[in-house]
Amino acid sequence: MAAAAALVATCASAQDPAPAYPAPGQTIRVIVPASAGGTTDILARVLARHLQEAWKVPVIVENKAGAGGIVGASALLAAKPDGQTVMMVPSAFGVHAALDRALAYDPLRDIAGVGLIGRSPAFLVVSPQQKLANVAQLIARAKAAPQGVNYGSAGVGSTAHLHGAMLARVGGFSATHVPYRGTPEAINDVIGGRLLYAFAPAPNVISLAKAGQIAILGSSSPEGARFIPGTPTLPQASTPGYDGADWFGTVVSSKVPKAVREKFGKELARILELPDVREVFAGVGAEAVSSTPDQMDAMLKSYVGNVRKLAGEMHITLE
Repeated sequence: MAAAAALVATCASAQDPAPAYPAPGQTIRVIVPASAGGTTDILARVLARHLQEAWKVPVIVENKAGAGGIVGASALLAAKPDGQTVMMVPSAFGVHAALDRALAYDPLRDIAGVGLIGRSPAFLVVSPQQKLANVAQLIARAKAAPQGVNYGSAGVGSTAHLHGAMLARVGGFSATHVPYRGTPEAINDVIGGRLLYAFAPAPNVISLAKAGQIAILGSSSPEGARFIPGTPTLPQASTPGYDGADWFGTVVSSKVPKAVREKFGKELARILELPDVREVFAGVGAEAVSSTPDQMDAMLKSYVGNVRKLAGEMHITLE
């Protein structure tokens, strides 16, 4: 009799549903490892608003910028791994993870994916004063420069740094990277003639191009033509291991249960199909894209590995 009772109790326990996620009274923290007002922050806030409406719990966005995403990642990993703390990251987080070998955490072992949320092309821009009609003319100009040319980006290890170095590599010319505090500062020096070129997302270039202050010569990925029709895809887009589109994704501590990651990822995928969300994404030059946690993990592993290889070949370091 006792054995039968124990068996019934065991079976009942096995059939008990997993704890509700998120449970009433819980608060979801969404860490953004970047300043307020930037693209990642804008995307995180529209998703947080819809998550709060769907789950009926507070969803709070916290900006923890600094050190290439290390400040945000440290806060993520210091939190209890129950799924109440997530982080939304741009592809620059993946670049930094690939280049910084002194991290206190392993970005592929300690961090796990929830899902992709978007992809965004970068655009090659020059000053109209350079009188360059296409990328072939830019390459010819750069090759003819005795001391090489300068290009800029929003800092060492940014995705624009990677795109700019790849253009020089594929074009076969010498180029020196000049880091800036942000993309607008780099674009200003393109306009002023202190840089030959730079890469930037659509919101940073469309209005300037319409005003005749910059010229757009191409996009780092085929997605560019969706935002600026007629924009050619640059030759570097076909380089093995190189992803010309920047991406945005959601991650958590790898200790968070897989079931929680899957539930969060499914809800994000639903939200990313909503018209108002897709409109916000398009407004910052991104296309809403979703994935499963496993797909996000595979993408991040591939991306970090490829960036490490390409950066090594192009001698890109964080120093």
